[in-house]
Amino acid sequence: MRITDQLDEVSLRRNIGQGTDAQRQSVLNILQRVKKEGDKALYHLTLRLDGVSLDDLRVSEAERKAAYDHVDEEAVTYFQEAIQNIERYHQKQVKQSWIDTRESGTLLGMKIQPLDRVGVYVPGGTAALLSSVLMTVIPAKVAGVKEIVMVTPPQKDGTLTPAVLVAADLLGVTEIYKAGGAQAIGALTYGTDTIQPVDKIVGPGNIYVALAKREVFGTVDIDMVAGPSEIVVLADEEQNPAYIAADLLSQAEHDPMSSSVLVTPSHTLAQRVQSEVETQIQSLPRKAIATASIRDYGAIYVTETLEEAVHAVNEIAPEHLELLVQDPFKLLGNIRHAGAIFLGEYSSEPVGDYFAGPNHVLPTNGTARFASPLNVDDFTKKSSIISYSEQDLLQNAHKIMALARYEGLEGHAQAIQKRVEATQQEEEDDGES
Repeated sequence: MRITDQLDEVSLRRNIGQGTDAQRQSVLNILQRVKKEGDKALYHLTLRLDGVSLDDLRVSEAERKAAYDHVDEEAVTYFQEAIQNIERYHQKQVKQSWIDTRESGTLLGMKIQPLDRVGVYVPGGTAALLSSVLMTVIPAKVAGVKEIVMVTPPQKDGTLTPAVLVAADLLGVTEIYKAGGAQAIGALTYGTDTIQPVDKIVGPGNIYVALAKREVFGTVDIDMVAGPSEIVVLADEEQNPAYIAADLLSQAEHDPMSSSVLVTPSHTLAQRVQSEVETQIQSLPRKAIATASIRDYGAIYVTETLEEAVHAVNEIAPEHLELLVQDPFKLLGNIRHAGAIFLGEYSSEPVGDYFAGPNHVLPTNGTARFASPLNVDDFTKKSSIISYSEQDLLQNAHKIMALARYEGLEGHAQAIQKRVEATQQEEEDDGES
């Protein structure tokens, strides 16, 4: 893990989500084929790309129930407790419709409604992320979404990871399909004989999933185009290097393109963490993945001061940020850009991944500058309500017409003018009678 005093060598913002020309063309071909051929394309692409021959795309109730035989009862209780924590956190995000009435009789408001049907993508591949089930489904349920559809790549034997099925079953998700990659995104977008289309697609995936989501946005909504996982640890000299190294490696083991960065004003701590990473990485089962990640996207950035370290964090705008300093709450107000902020040595990043409650679907690749974690609002839509009174229309008609005419839209002005004239005529008629 290299040590540097140059921020431009800490390369978190990579060309993630753009892909190569070949990858983009491949995704376009897959989406068009699914749109045209439906289920036939899903079966063929699952065989060609995943090496799995399927008899049925949909997971049966028997398969869901059988999954419990392969998950410890104790683990199920942990799932349930995590669900409670995540639900409790997201319940606080719920917003209500509102109405504002005025003395003039005008009524203005906002109607907030859940989306009708949402698709959640749960990655397979090198790690079946049961936590992704919890983090995508729970805010949708809290928002009131009635139809939640899950897609996830099958294993080589045509089954799904038992823990993923148990997590989905505990949350009441019964519509689950064995489909992954860009073809699953296509099915959720365009629909097939088996899979009905959705209104929004959420959840992380590989580069092909990310490119497919980018491509279908507009036909459906998406949460974000997420890249590989990132962590930045901001630490001062008094911190435990073993903790820091372990937290950096917790993200490095996700993906060879995951990024793990320490920012510190202490060169002594930098050297100690560097040594710890080299030691701890040897015992990881996913050593090869973590090694590639640390080699290509890991760095220790040494600053002159703690203030400079905070500035660097805001420049990076990381997905995950740990503040391992003497007084993390003192620094919290200075952090402007981060997907999730972990304060203190006991707030290790995996606490947020699985159990604490906040969502772990977070903006990556510097997009924390303008984007937010997945939340209940992502599963709702809002409609403006306008009930304008006659009094207010007459009082403001000349202003509305003037604004319309400044834009050169006489039809807009006339829509108001006709109401004013009709009202004036009614008043004249009433006066004559």
